[in-house]
Amino acid sequence: MERAENLYGLIGFKLSHSFSQRYFTEKFKAEDIPNSVYQLFELDAISEFPALIQRHPNLRGLNVTIPYKEAILPFLDDLSPAAAEIGAVNVIKFDQGRLIGHNSDYQGFMQSLQGFYHCHPQSKALVLGTGGAAKAVMAALGYLNISYQVVSRERKAGTITYQDLTPSLMTAVSLIVNASPVGTFPNMQDAPAIPYALLSSHHYLYDLVYNPAVTEFMKRGQAMGAKTINGYEMLCLQAEVAWQIWNS
Repeated sequence: MERAENLYGLIGFKLSHSFSQRYFTEKFKAEDIPNSVYQLFELDAISEFPALIQRHPNLRGLNVTIPYKEAILPFLDDLSPAAAEIGAVNVIKFDQGRLIGHNSDYQGFMQSLQGFYHCHPQSKALVLGTGGAAKAVMAALGYLNISYQVVSRERKAGTITYQDLTPSLMTAVSLIVNASPVGTFPNMQDAPAIPYALLSSHHYLYDLVYNPAVTEFMKRGQAMGAKTINGYEMLCLQAEVAWQIWNS
């Protein structure tokens, strides 16, 4: 299987519930893309990355997921302008021996968001989380001119904590994006610690988590009349952008 002419894959820490392998395997079959396979590469530490590259000289492209979207940067030869601005990479293109980091997350999120949430000049959002996925979300919101506040469990520069989410602030925002892994299988009972009692039909909840399909974050929002969406559509859209990058 690994002897296929074109090898693609995903690097991350725990990948047993990966979306990407299923998506690309089905894509290769449905679109009759020859000599191409997609594999999962679990790395216990990002320091294992160079050895992985050496073992698979037929690699043509990689996706990057938690927790390596930022840690991968020192191992790359160059970054696309978007990836450099965001500071996180989820797509690696193999280009004549050079490794180029790209970010398709922000494009996937932005395209999906535009079909879910109607932006207006007074749009305000909360971004829950500060990792690589959150950085992609912030880039997309910035591009769409949606003002946002980042929420973190710990107080740090440019963020507020969940304890700072006052009634007036919750009323002022209409979009809340969970860009953290909280609520992902198997910890499906977990949800970001926002004050759900302050939600209403005025709110739109976007959860980047897609497994389970209806997260606890979404359930609690729905109970208060909020509109919700999970991250599956974003994943499909960013995967197609990744494929375009690898083949451009």
